[in-house]
Amino acid sequence: MADETLKGLTAGTLADRAYRAIRDAITIGELRPGQKVTERGLAERLSVSPTPVREAIRRLEQDGLLERTGPRTVQVATFGDVAIQDLAEVEVALRGMVARFAARHASPEQLDQLDAILDEADDLLILIKQRQKAGQELSRHLGRLLDAMQRFNEVVESCAGNPVLVRLLDQTRVFSWPERRARLIERISRDAEFGLHRYTSHRALVRALRARDSAAAEALVIEDARGGLGDLLAAPTTPAVASVVRS
Repeated sequence: MADETLKGLTAGTLADRAYRAIRDAITIGELRPGQKVTERGLAERLSVSPTPVREAIRRLEQDGLLERTGPRTVQVATFGDVAIQDLAEVEVALRGMVARFAARHASPEQLDQLDAILDEADDLLILIKQRQKAGQELSRHLGRLLDAMQRFNEVVESCAGNPVLVRLLDQTRVFSWPERRARLIERISRDAEFGLHRYTSHRALVRALRARDSAAAEALVIEDARGGLGDLLAAPTTPAVASVVRS
């Protein structure tokens, strides 16, 4: 098993960091469905004691990502299409709630920060289109654009002023950010127009947040989240997921 995700937790809240690391490893496939793991083995990979790993495993069992097989052993849960559909629907709803709270609580400084990130993204998009027309390599600039949009999402979450809601969202995401980023780059490399029809919704979201229009902000994010998850899940192995997420 690759160790890119499961390594090096030395500071911060160890149980939270262990939870995120193990969850990411499951999401990106470092830990495969049906694979058995032990508390001690995970603790060794994460360079922590078994105690924070035990707490992380307890949370992951509650999330349905791990299943108990013995006193100190668990296995990665096997998900069918229905479970993924359910998870996607929860993520979409929670992202909408984050936007609703953000419309109520965003400060002028946070709203200006969102506009600044979108200005940066606009510049990157122009550069990407120019390089594409010239037949030049795009991956580095695509990565910068996606990272900018991830910062945008993080600022929106901070605007909500509700850490409990944001934590619930983190626990129910269909994809971790590393996997989402990799999937987006792969899709854009095959289709340069992928996702661009939803790009303008970010400006509309900021306008809704400035207007304190909770309903409009929630509706914009729900539509964008459904489309984004539907597109990323629209693979030969999960054709039903996209239609459900879009419904």
